[in-house]
Amino acid sequence: MALKYFTREEFSCQESGTNNMEMEFLEKLDELRAYCGFPFVITSGYRHPTLHSIERKKEVPGTHAQGIAADIKITNAADRLKLVNSALKLGFTGVGIAKDFVHVDTRGTTPVMWVY
Repeated sequence: MALKYFTREEFSCQESGTNNMEMEFLEKLDELRAYCGFPFVITSGYRHPTLHSIERKKEVPGTHAQGIAADIKITNAADRLKLVNSALKLGFTGVGIAKDFVHVDTRGTTPVMWVY
């Protein structure tokens, strides 16, 4: 399936340039973008598990290193609420909320939500 709103390159590791994003995750994110009805700016996608400064500090690779997570820039509260509600409705299982971005992922463990 072709992505409607994104290119794979938008998700490349900012430090290594590598990109092992799972296509199923990208398709789900494309669906989320369509559902929300406003553009997404991806601030972080794939993170190489040993070359990215955040990931190499972890004992176990995080969801970004697994290719099943993205951080989406958010500029206002209304979009933040719509994004979080829509992500939960569409089955995203990890949601992290920050002042200027929302993290979404499709982890296979118990669903979680956190704030930064």
